[in-house]
This record gives sequence, C-alpha cells and structure tokens, in this order.
Amino acid sequence: MTRTVLVTGVSGHIGARVAIALAADPEIDRVIGVDTGPPPSPAGEDGAVLGRTEFVRVALRSPDLVQVIRDADVDTVVHLSLVSGPGGGRPAMKEHNVIGTMQLLAACQRSATVRRVVVRSTTAVYGSSPHAPAVFTEDTEPVDVSHSGYARDATEVETYVRGFARRRPDVTTTTLRFATFMGPGVDSPLTSYFSQPVLPTVLGFDPRLQFVHEDDAVEVLCRTARADHPGVFNVAGDGVLLLSQCARRTGRPVIPMPSPAFRFVSGLARGARLVDFSPEQLALMSHGRAVDTTRLAAELGWRPKYSTAAAFDDFLRSRGGPGDLPRALVDWLADFVRPIS
Repeated sequence: MTRTVLVTGVSGHIGARVAIALAADPEIDRVIGVDTGPPPSPAGEDGAVLGRTEFVRVALRSPDLVQVIRDADVDTVVHLSLVSGPGGGRPAMKEHNVIGTMQLLAACQRSATVRRVVVRSTTAVYGSSPHAPAVFTEDTEPVDVSHSGYARDATEVETYVRGFARRRPDVTTTTLRFATFMGPGVDSPLTSYFSQPVLPTVLGFDPRLQFVHEDDAVEVLCRTARADHPGVFNVAGDGVLLLSQCARRTGRPVIPMPSPAFRFVSGLARGARLVDFSPEQLALMSHGRAVDTTRLAAELGWRPKYSTAAAFDDFLRSRGGPGDLPRALVDWLADFVRPIS
C-alpha cells in the first residue's frame, strides 16, 4: 500500500494539483512536496496552497534529497519536475532536467523503502517529421530525434529511468508520455500561441494535434502513484484536431506564411516573450503528431474524461473571446511577412 509519497515539481501547476489530490486520499499517510520554491499562494505562505502536503525546499541535485527520502521512509516517488522552457538558459534547463533526474534516481536506488517510481515524460520524444507514422505506439522508434531542448532532455531522462529499472527490478517503474497539457490552468507555449490575437501558420501544412486535459493528467498520475502499473504509456485525449480546426474554434484570424517567415515571426514573438517556441515545437506546428493510447486503457481500465477536442474547448472557455483586431492590421501583417522566404 502507498503510505508516503514524494512529489517533485510542486511549484508547477500539475505538480501542485497532484500533491493536493494525493494528500486528500485518506489511504495515504503522508505526502511530501519538494521543489526549489513553493507554488504561488495568495497568503504568501510557503506551501499553504498544497493542503496537508508537507513542503520541503530542496533542489533535485542537492544531497539533502537523499536524507528527505530516507528520513520519511518514502515508498512512492512521483517525478514531475521537468521544465520545458529554458527560463534560466539552456544549460540550466538541461542540468535541472537530466542531471536532476539522475540524482533523484540515484537517491531512489540507494533507498531501502522506495517501491514505486512514476516519471512524467512527453510524446515529444517521438519527434515530428514528414516521415513519421500516422500514429505512434509506445514501441515505435522515433524517426526524427531532437538534438536539443525539452524533447532531447526527456529522451535522456527515459534512458536513465530504464537503467534504474534494470538495476532495481524490485521497484515498479512507470513512465507516462503526455501529449500537450491543455486546460484552464495550463500555461505553455501552445496555450500562449492560441491566446494571441493573430495565429500565424505554416503555409501548406495543417498538422494534427493531440491534447490531454489537466484533470485527466492529474488523475492518471494519481492512479499510477497508488498502484503498480509498470511500463511506458502514452497519455492523450481521444481523437485529434487539425491546427485549422483549432484556429476556427478560437475565432482568431489566421495568417499562413512560408516556413522561413513563420520561423522569423516566431523568433520575434520569442524575443518579445509572447510565445516561447522551441525548435521541436516549430516542427510540431508543421508536421504534427498523434499517439495510440490503447495500452494505457488496457492496463489501467480507464480512459480520459476529456477528448482532445473537449480539452481544447475547455481551455478556450477559460480564456474568453478572441477580442477585436482591426482587419487592416491583419492585412498589414500578412503583407509584412509575405516577402520573407
């Protein structure tokens, strides 16, 4: 039985929600949330927003993490502390994601009490390519592996998780490859993109997109934290949406532009801190990606409550209407980017 759970990344939206949900479970004695800082709290009190979760300020790379796991007799670790944007620079991002995960797994390997490890990963490990299959299963080999950024970090993290599973076969190890999170509380490059008054798209491409609602992401993380479900699982809402369908749902004007112009405009938006598109996200906006989730349904006997379309619609309801943008400005933007090729 799950007695003491350690959740990393509780300063993030999903991490905080998972910690709160697990702490509300009467069958779990203790939940410890670790991060370099607490989640935002209206009262300004560290950890106040986490309910009965015990917040500990500690970095993944700190030797203090070993002591936290040992002193609390942690039996389940839910690792959600993977950052997808280089807020502190690419070297700091890689050190946190990859080196931090290595340190966490090393602490788990030395622990005599840890019996279950759940790791958040991403479907970005499959890449986005014109040569990709229509649907990726967990056993499909990536066709276009990213050499940098979040997708590369997630690929390396999964390599270390597999190594840990071989060294500690007595520990149940679960890796969850999530599609893009979507929902009222999610703040990501894609939610920022769909919140802009004008949506640039790549001329000649209409990629398929998949989303997972934040409620379903929290549910599957809690389920795998409470019971043994070893293996790798894709997690996404049923169905797909074309980018054009997403754009129509937003009610915002669309400006198709050649790929070089799209990258140029994306660079301007990134410089203005409007949308932080990484190279793998730019590839996604051209080629898209879809994954199969039958393994998850078979193992857990559960399906997400929200389809991809329903998750996107719930996000849109939380953001209100598209707002007014003069048609003349839209036409000017289209004329501005047209010469860039």
